[in-house]
Amino acid sequence: MPPIPRAQLERLSYIDFRLYFLGQLRRSDLVARFGTGPAGATRDIAQYREAAPGNLEFDGTRKLYLPSASFKPLFEHAPQRVLSALSQGFGQGAAEDLSPLLRCEIPSALSVPRMSVLAPVTRAIHCGKALRLVYHSLSGEPGERELVPFALVDSGVRWHVRAFDRKSAEFRDFVLTRIESPVVLEHGEVGRHETAEHDVQWSRIVELELVPHPSHPRPDVIRLDYDMPDGVLRIKVRAANAGYMLRRWNVDCSPGLRLRGPEYALGLADPLVLYGAANALLAPGYRPPVAAASADKLQGSRQRDDTPESSR
Repeated sequence: MPPIPRAQLERLSYIDFRLYFLGQLRRSDLVARFGTGPAGATRDIAQYREAAPGNLEFDGTRKLYLPSASFKPLFEHAPQRVLSALSQGFGQGAAEDLSPLLRCEIPSALSVPRMSVLAPVTRAIHCGKALRLVYHSLSGEPGERELVPFALVDSGVRWHVRAFDRKSAEFRDFVLTRIESPVVLEHGEVGRHETAEHDVQWSRIVELELVPHPSHPRPDVIRLDYDMPDGVLRIKVRAANAGYMLRRWNVDCSPGLRLRGPEYALGLADPLVLYGAANALLAPGYRPPVAAASADKLQGSRQRDDTPESSR
């Protein structure tokens, strides 16, 4: 496809999306989505037909376009964006009247950050500024802190902000719902040591190999669930987030994959790859190598003590 303006590229992608995932397209769909008017919608459809001549057919009876039998998507559609659009609608503006494109059911979010907290945090991240706030920690009374935030993190259960904490002089995760009264320090300076490039846990990438859990009765189905034709799902994750991801998906990270239960469909092939990851203890069954070795030694000692004298 020759270079075209981004706005028109978005309209062509929308045409491709509706044909591919909804199976039909009307000019009114483009008018409603982009406000272009019937003539503009006709031109966009004509350009799409020129770029992908075998992709759509016109149904004169119903006055709509259908994907052809030989349809091949013109664009690469990211799965998460597709599912988001289908379940929540298109658009970014607050004035958008968004509605799902299909009937969808999404689990309720039990922990949602307040917009009055989220907005200062995201402004500080975007502008490279520090924040002054009150934080409610589980380990003590609420206290004032200064943070230098640089990323939002979705653990799958709640949202965190990754930041340099000037109180402890460490990089840590802070739960957004535990933040109160955040104020962006517009005129303060941020030191180089407070930036993401100096966060070792954030910069370190851990390569994980996940396999069907050996106790699962249908490993063939698990391979389908997680698209692992060779029996291994290989993913890369930041060391700072590894524990969140493994806990979210109930990946057994115990030595020898010893956990049992229907919730454990996956196992971590080599738990040693988590060594040094700060939040690895959140991963189901994970124990640092020294602790795991001590536990195995203790278990072996108990087994010897329980062995009948005649069989020793």
